[in-house]
Order: sequence, then structure tokens, then C-alpha cells
Amino acid sequence: MTSKYPIKAAQRGQGMTEYIVIVALIAIATIAVVSLFGQTVRNQVAGMAMELSGKSGADQLKAAEDSAKAATTSANVKKGLDSYNSN
Repeated sequence: MTSKYPIKAAQRGQGMTEYIVIVALIAIATIAVVSLFGQTVRNQVAGMAMELSGKSGADQLKAAEDSAKAATTSANVKKGLDSYNSN
């Protein structure tokens, strides 16, 4: 049995495909941000948890600051094929 409205079905499929592409791009961007700033966020959350429990979170907050500086430095480094194997 053929569809009564084949154009609407095709448009709905196109809309779903566009949605999937957008979700995939958001996921890739999220992975990039977490890989760059993940350690900073973990240290900040650990510091807040320590402070909320009544203990000093200064060590965790200092580690978060150091991680943020390292991530910023890493993000500003010019990367290309000539530096592919170097860290």
C-alpha cells in the first residue's frame, strides 16, 4: 500500500536526519570541551564538595586553577601536522 502523502513522509525523514546531525555535532563539541577542561571541572566540584562538608577545599581549588591554566595553554598552542607526534 502506498502512502497517501509521500512528500510529508520524506520531509519528516529529512527533519529527523537534520536533528541527528545537530545532536552529533553537539556531542562532538561537548567531548572536545570535556577533554580540554574536564580535569578543571572535576577539581572545582571536588573543592566545592570539600567546602560543603566543612573541610578546606583549597588544595582542590588550587588544582582546578592549575588545570585551567594548563588547558588554556594547550588550547593556545598552534597545532599542525608538523607537530603531530610531539606532546
